Amino acid sequence: MLTKVYKFICENNMLTCGDTVVCGLSGGADSVALLLSLYQLREKLGIKVEALHVNHCIRGDESDRDEEFCRDLCKRLDIAFTAVRCDVIRQSDIWQKSTEETARIMRYDEFSKCSEGKKLATAHNANDNLETVILNLCRGTGIKGLAGIPCIRGNIIRPLLTVTRAEIEEFLRISGQNYVTDSTNLSNDYTRNKIRHKIIPMLEEINSSVIATSVNSINTVREENALIEADTDRAMAECRKKNALIGLNGYPAVIRKRCISRLLSENSLPYSHQRLEEADTILAGGGKLNISGKTYLVGEGGSLSLQVIDAPAEIVVEQALELGDNIICDNCTVRCELLECDNLKKIETVHKKSTFYLIDYDKIRGRLIVRTRKYGDKIRLKGRSFTSSVKKLINENIPSDKRNGLLFIEDEEGTILAERLGIADRTAPDDNTTGFLKISFIRS
Repeated sequence: MLTKVYKFICENNMLTCGDTVVCGLSGGADSVALLLSLYQLREKLGIKVEALHVNHCIRGDESDRDEEFCRDLCKRLDIAFTAVRCDVIRQSDIWQKSTEETARIMRYDEFSKCSEGKKLATAHNANDNLETVILNLCRGTGIKGLAGIPCIRGNIIRPLLTVTRAEIEEFLRISGQNYVTDSTNLSNDYTRNKIRHKIIPMLEEINSSVIATSVNSINTVREENALIEADTDRAMAECRKKNALIGLNGYPAVIRKRCISRLLSENSLPYSHQRLEEADTILAGGGKLNISGKTYLVGEGGSLSLQVIDAPAEIVVEQALELGDNIICDNCTVRCELLECDNLKKIETVHKKSTFYLIDYDKIRGRLIVRTRKYGDKIRLKGRSFTSSVKKLINENIPSDKRNGLLFIEDEEGTILAERLGIADRTAPDDNTTGFLKISFIRS
């Protein structure tokens, strides 16, 4: 395993002689193997190794046990050790995010603080990488998502990406090194754990070496994605003029869309696969596309520019929809909650006193956007075999004094929810649904 790790580090220029590497150490098998690998390779690589443990304070005594294990291990190896504590439960309530997402954000915040001027190594391995690819594929992704976890991002390096969990456990066994087990990793309460405990074993029934073989596949996709990114870099350098892309229509579609997505991202603006397709259309044919509020992409003469245009009064919002409370305007909040349950009727019974919409989370394609109605909106409502015009549905079902400011939610394939009208048939929960997205419109 050490040979594989050393080769991967060198091939990707992760480290240079004289670097100090802070190892993210949870106490689990992966991070312990990472620490031992870097420790044993320190002289060969010419590096100094330190360790950082982030105690999320989620599991009580078990969390404290993990911290002490890490402290003792580093003391035995004479490795500089830092431990920080984060109140994830409290912060998740404040942020209205899941404990899993809150823990990740807080952990990487501490990583950033404690590794300034140094490299930060995390213990993501080949199993993690395949899980990430499957997760991205399920939620909708382009080639970037299929390229998996980047081996380098800023000062963060991931030396174990080509090493399987089985190789890690064998390395620790031979080394006579124990580790701790996080009890939450054994649960199926989290989406990633479902992939780990259910989907991966099924894939291994087809190919017992699926983890190992995925390494080559993901590496190939990563190399091809790197080529596209390099071409995108050149296109951006040639076409970018402040908030405009001049002469972009002369490039292949994949490069055009990457450039558009970068322009939007750099301006903190939301986008989806559908939005990029629409933007590419107006690049070729001219026109304008609302991105968020008064911000539009304007296509003219084979170029695109971001412009602020005073929109008609009825255009209120168009923004990315996230879990938790999304403040749309002063008097409206869209609340999104992810519920895990294997019984639709049970969900409806427990929450029967509130007005809400339920969507099958696993049927959502890509990112969600909340917006007001736009010209030509259509939806195929739950239980119907035909698509209807939203304008017609509103005229038939909603009193005129209740129509102003109605909100709609869409994914990359179109509208999945129309306020006061219902949800789309393609994302409706059924007997096989276990992950429900509960959406409530809270108006004051």
